[in-house]
Amino acid sequence: MSRNFGAVIIGDEILSGKRQDKHFARIAEMLGARGLRLSWVEYLGDDRDRLAATFKRTMAAGDVVFSCGGIGNTPDDHTRQAVAAALGVGLELHPEAFEELKLRFAGEEITDQRKLLVTFPAGVRMIPNPFNRIAGFMANDHYFVPGFPQMAHPMIEWALDTFHKGEFQPVAETIEKALLLTGSAAYESALLDLMERIVAAYPTLRLFSLPSLVGKERKHLELGVEGAPALVDKAMADIRAEVERRGINWVWRP
Repeated sequence: MSRNFGAVIIGDEILSGKRQDKHFARIAEMLGARGLRLSWVEYLGDDRDRLAATFKRTMAAGDVVFSCGGIGNTPDDHTRQAVAAALGVGLELHPEAFEELKLRFAGEEITDQRKLLVTFPAGVRMIPNPFNRIAGFMANDHYFVPGFPQMAHPMIEWALDTFHKGEFQPVAETIEKALLLTGSAAYESALLDLMERIVAAYPTLRLFSLPSLVGKERKHLELGVEGAPALVDKAMADIRAEVERRGINWVWRP
């Protein structure tokens, strides 16, 4: 079984709504293409203490984590310092990343400000950046990459294919089917026993229930499952039979 895969997406500008997150969907897609699933995602602002506490917790949990953003050299970038605090180490110029930096700025002065771009927590490994050769870094199955998608996503793919290929799973065909339920009995609380029974009987399927409202009025309850086609059909037959037994109106979701 593979471990949990998580994502930390960093930036005050995302939390304020000034920028839209472009990482979550792409990371989930990259994992899905390898038979893996994103277990969780956290959005965090540029708060060094909160970042340090988060990374200390996720490292202790043993999760594989992709962290996007905050590894630059400006005062609002705190990821490098937060990771160092989580690891209990200092910051130092990373020699391999520094060589990449010199190639990036060939013929130009390597200022102290530019050196900060590759000043990482002591003991970490470098993540190559094919876009502009300004590296990211990794420690304890945590991968710290820039916030720019054109840099971050190839770096995450490299990390997956280099270090986690042994955890890839066959990409099985999956389908999703659902009923739209209406009427006075079409409430999640009234159907909890049915949902619990389906989850217990079909542990490899993902069950979902999504109420829909128009204004303050309940429109319908969408109830269905996702997974292997044969099991989905069997589970939906069980759900449909119980819904009909209870006299709940239903139609197939388009």
